[in-house]
Amino acid sequence: MPLDWTAGALAEGLRCYCNEEFFNAHEHWEAIWLKSDEPEKTFLQGLIQVTAAFHHLQRRNTIGAASLLHAALRRLDRFPPVYGDVEVESLRRSIRLWLEALDREGPSLPIPFPQIR
Repeated sequence: MPLDWTAGALAEGLRCYCNEEFFNAHEHWEAIWLKSDEPEKTFLQGLIQVTAAFHHLQRRNTIGAASLLHAALRRLDRFPPVYGDVEVESLRRSIRLWLEALDREGPSLPIPFPQIR
């Protein structure tokens, strides 16, 4: 199933993600994930874990956020630099920056949330 980020639940989830409405993004993408086949299923699961991680971070659960970011990275590391029209490599770099910051017990400077492009 090709991933269409211009309409439906994927587009709505992306809009929510860009607005830092991470729980809502998670819900929209999960609806697609449940119906997906591999390799899209694993890819979407990685993105969903990113949204869940930042939802945890908004609730000040840094341990949960770090755990989910590690899990997301394990899934997203399997994919090429661009997959399903998403710039996976830049997303992975951003996740790694967040993990480094969280390892230091929180970012010392504001780090933007990873962009999904």
